[in-house]
Amino acid sequence: MTSHLLLIMAIGAGIGFLGGLLGKGGSALATPILMAFGIPPVIALVAPLPATVPGTLVAADGYRRKGLIDRNVLTWSLIAGVPATILGALGSRYIDARSLIYVTDAVIAVLGIRMLLSPAHVEVDTDEPARRALIIGVAVVTGLAAGLLANSGGFLLAPLFIAVLGMAIKPALGTSLAVAAVLAVPGTLIHLALGHIDMTVVAAFALGSVPLSGLGARVALRTDPSRLERGYGAVLALLGTGFLIAAFA
Repeated sequence: MTSHLLLIMAIGAGIGFLGGLLGKGGSALATPILMAFGIPPVIALVAPLPATVPGTLVAADGYRRKGLIDRNVLTWSLIAGVPATILGALGSRYIDARSLIYVTDAVIAVLGIRMLLSPAHVEVDTDEPARRALIIGVAVVTGLAAGLLANSGGFLLAPLFIAVLGMAIKPALGTSLAVAAVLAVPGTLIHLALGHIDMTVVAAFALGSVPLSGLGARVALRTDPSRLERGYGAVLALLGTGFLIAAFA
């Protein structure tokens, strides 16, 4: 049992670093990795969600202190994203999430390839109501996926902020972390009520992930934006493609 928990802590440490580096809570990345090491699917799906909340807050605070969180995007993302996350979590018992996972992995791969081939962000020239509608659209899609898949949504937020809103890489990562930290809360409470969470696994994962989340954010903040965006696109493309190959293998 001890070795089992130490393995979960080690996985949490790696996921925490990647989460801070890539602007996401990391729960979407954690599930397939935990399953690969023999963690039961239900526990692997849900346990990383509450464990990523404190680490995501730590990473987001680094961006906040640098002024790299867009408060307007944050506010409207939460207004639209929290109810969508609740609906998604409630619907998780009725919907087969496997097909949604495939679609999500494909979207991640496509967004990554797009950023890798054309990394420079392009500002979206829209008036305020139109921009607000785009933010709400991104938040609703992300929130529903986050609730259904028991994660915080950061795996889609940052790349969609960049692709749809034309945000620069660092504000997109910082804002994504701040939104993801909040979106993880309603999903956590609902899955806790449904009896899907193993608190021992949550604690072990959190012990590994929280310290490394802040380190990942510091590395991202010190990296040249153009290199960070190319690297980010490459990681998304590799992860999305890798998850798809593993799913159909």
